[in-house]
Amino acid sequence: MDTQTLIHVLLIEDNPGDRRLLQELLREVESVSIALQFAESLAQGIHLLRQDTVDLVLLDLFLPDSHGFETFTQLQQKEKNMPIIVTTGLNDETLALKAVQEGAQDYLVKGQITGELLVRSIRYAIERKRTEQKIREQAALLDIATDAILVRDVQNQILFWNKGAERLYGWKSEEALGRKTSEMLYEKPSLQLQKALQQLMIDNEWQGELHQVTKTGQKIIVESRWNLVHDDEGQPKFILVVNTDITAKKQLEEQFYRAQRLESIGTLASGIAHDLNNILTPVLATAQLLQMKSEILDPLSLQMLEVLERNAKRGAEIIRQVLSFARGVEENSTILQVGYLIRELQQMIWETFPKSIELQVDITEDLWTVTGNATQLHQVLMNLCVNARDAMPKGGSLHIAAENLTLDQPQVDAKLNLKAGNYIIITVADSGVGIPSEVRDRIFEPFFTTKEIGKGTGLGLSTVLGIVKSHQGCITVNSADGQGTEFKIFLPAATSTTLSQFDRAEPLLGQHELILVVDDEAAIREVTRASLEIYNYQVLTAGSGAEAIELYERHQKDIRLVVTDMMMPNLDGATTIHLLQKINPDVRVVAVSGSPHDKDEPGSVSLAGVHRFLPKPYTIEELLRAVHTTLRD
Repeated sequence: MDTQTLIHVLLIEDNPGDRRLLQELLREVESVSIALQFAESLAQGIHLLRQDTVDLVLLDLFLPDSHGFETFTQLQQKEKNMPIIVTTGLNDETLALKAVQEGAQDYLVKGQITGELLVRSIRYAIERKRTEQKIREQAALLDIATDAILVRDVQNQILFWNKGAERLYGWKSEEALGRKTSEMLYEKPSLQLQKALQQLMIDNEWQGELHQVTKTGQKIIVESRWNLVHDDEGQPKFILVVNTDITAKKQLEEQFYRAQRLESIGTLASGIAHDLNNILTPVLATAQLLQMKSEILDPLSLQMLEVLERNAKRGAEIIRQVLSFARGVEENSTILQVGYLIRELQQMIWETFPKSIELQVDITEDLWTVTGNATQLHQVLMNLCVNARDAMPKGGSLHIAAENLTLDQPQVDAKLNLKAGNYIIITVADSGVGIPSEVRDRIFEPFFTTKEIGKGTGLGLSTVLGIVKSHQGCITVNSADGQGTEFKIFLPAATSTTLSQFDRAEPLLGQHELILVVDDEAAIREVTRASLEIYNYQVLTAGSGAEAIELYERHQKDIRLVVTDMMMPNLDGATTIHLLQKINPDVRVVAVSGSPHDKDEPGSVSLAGVHRFLPKPYTIEELLRAVHTTLRD
């Protein structure tokens, strides 16, 4: 402090002798300029503080209108930022010490005061107060920071804890101060922390990611920056720590990486689907062809062929579901009877679920229809049933129900947001372990799963929610830990009750038209040839695109239609079709592929002048209908 600066001091003292003594002591010190004011009571002193400029207060603890420690507290409450030096008698030194502990800058004992001592105390008090004020201002800046900022000593005890730390960890400053971070922020001792401390002592700084926990036990990830501060002698004094919460960022990164993996899986799934569909095509067609020879087969053989056909179709359906999920294939919506989907699911559950799970199915008579995608709704029901199975490792009961519901008024609340109208309610309930309350609100989040690593992707229920919403429906869950789980799906009823016709009408016979069948799989060529010949068509077969071109050039006048696979080695289907069109621009083509995406790929089917697309594996009926309609376009 500049010695020439005028210091304004207010002395609150009711004893005239003590006032004169302090005034004379200050006059003796020529190195400082002090303007001294007097007050004889606490009330008068507070009044003067509000009227005049004052740098410091000399306060007697015993005044006419206040006595003891209360004198200090009353003044401090009125003037929180004012430096205060208390004066007291020798017998009341304990009260003066208490005042210092509560915020006074210093205390002086009457009878032991000298001029130099008084001036030093005044200077010290003013400087200390200014320093405290500066620290408070800096702390206020730290408190508005979004990062968690803390200071700990070399024994790991917390010395400072800002508001950002309170928000991040949930511990109030008064709860954190004096405690060790190892007790508050970590579940168990960490080798990473030991290495970080070692590096800090060598480099005076450290930066890295830490896995920590909050007061409630929530796991978080922080980007942590440590700086080691030394004292005047170069010894480690304390550690400044700044932590940034990056939990959400890490979750987004993990979702991005999983999405990339899913994209790779989707690409892989397309290739696998093509191969599996090529395998299933002759299996399905052969099973159907053999059933036509019922006069030479016994009932058991016919039954086994029906099982073969049914399971080949089911395998094809599973492949379509995998592709729909992995690559987002959009399929057409139709009028559906939900009861049929549930009955199909019931058969699958009986065949594949543990016998310790008892299945009960209740479907209301005259159940209304819905407009939707059969594959997607089947996926919804299967996901919910698989989750129910996993929730009952020791067995239990699984209940699937479907019923009609009419809402006369819109129902809008936390669970339902439905317009008035007719709805189908599908219920999937189990007696399993239930969903703990702490995770119930997160079960529909993408990639959230409570299953062990490798046993769940966290995509099942998020996919379910997405499909239900795409059908203008909603889904609710009712569960308690250890008391089972019940999902309810609300789907709008179709405005028309007329079902799509899937009747197996007898396909129209051919009229000896010559069909060229092109496929690199011999089994598919032969079963397709046999199927067409049974229904009065003539057939030529080619095992490659080059062979197809050669045959077409020789029999161009007679060939009425080309049925060609799109994925073949050397000369693929698109190139083969392009070359056939050079020979005959009006050539009629049915494109066949084990990958349903081929019909949407630019330059593959849509731009190649193809009349029909026939996905593998196809039934004999689907093959005949594609051929029949294309010939008559």
